[in-house]
Amino acid sequence: MEYTLNKIIRVGTRRSALAIVQTEWVIEQLKRFHPQLKTAIVEVVTKGDRFLQTSLDKIEGKGVFVKEIEEMLLSGEIDLAVHSMKDLPTELPDGLTIGAIPRRADPHDVLITPLNKNLNELPAGIRVGTSSLRRKAQLLAFRPDLNIVDIRGNLDTRLRKVEKGDYDAVVLAAAGLARMGWLSRVQEYLQYEIMLPAPGQGALAIEIRAEDTSIRELMKPIHDPLTAMAVQVERHALTVMGGGCHTPFAALCQIQNEQAAIYMFMSDPQGQIFLREKISGKVEEAVQMAEQLALNFKNRLKIK
Repeated sequence: MEYTLNKIIRVGTRRSALAIVQTEWVIEQLKRFHPQLKTAIVEVVTKGDRFLQTSLDKIEGKGVFVKEIEEMLLSGEIDLAVHSMKDLPTELPDGLTIGAIPRRADPHDVLITPLNKNLNELPAGIRVGTSSLRRKAQLLAFRPDLNIVDIRGNLDTRLRKVEKGDYDAVVLAAAGLARMGWLSRVQEYLQYEIMLPAPGQGALAIEIRAEDTSIRELMKPIHDPLTAMAVQVERHALTVMGGGCHTPFAALCQIQNEQAAIYMFMSDPQGQIFLREKISGKVEEAVQMAEQLALNFKNRLKIK
């Protein structure tokens, strides 16, 4: 540990404003427990950042926001990486592991619109921006009369596009807005009955080299076991579904008093069949419950 505190810890992150704010927050939490810690943020441009005008489901490969960062971690150019958990593929490269998962922020999605109307009040046919198949499917399940339009760009870019009138509304993650201090722009928090989040939404993942015991030890104080358990359940369901972002899929696990409630949503690629269910039980059985429900969804939608 003394060796770790005497060296500069290089922390890799995407270059977006939100990614840097998240990374600064993680460093701040670490310094609460390790006041002498020296750090340097290393900004990395990922494939997902380079193709910000291309729809996410059309960019080939998994991990489009993390691959280049992981390569730097494996080569030793950085010592740890801070990711949005929902950007991290369920299967990590050999030699890497999740060193810590801090306490989760609000997993809700939110509606932002200058029209001063909630989702159920929006006029038919208006342009609602989202780059997520998951959000698009759930929006159309609730309001099939809306015009759902792809929108790319970082968080601040998407907000500007709504303010300029390019879109009438946009759906975003509450966690990102909270971390940027922009919650005052929210028109409506979308309830889980309407919009379930992506697996891991609102959580951060700190990725490290698997053999780096000193960095792993450094991370321990900011790890939140309850968040980690919920995220493990959600990501296991995603693994059963195939682990990618090319199918409209949502999962949320809530744990309280040793009980787990798992909510899941899935639709076919054509957006004609929508499945939404909840399953509850003992927390130690949560992973198996999530797997059963995910397999049930796959069978009903005839997904191999």
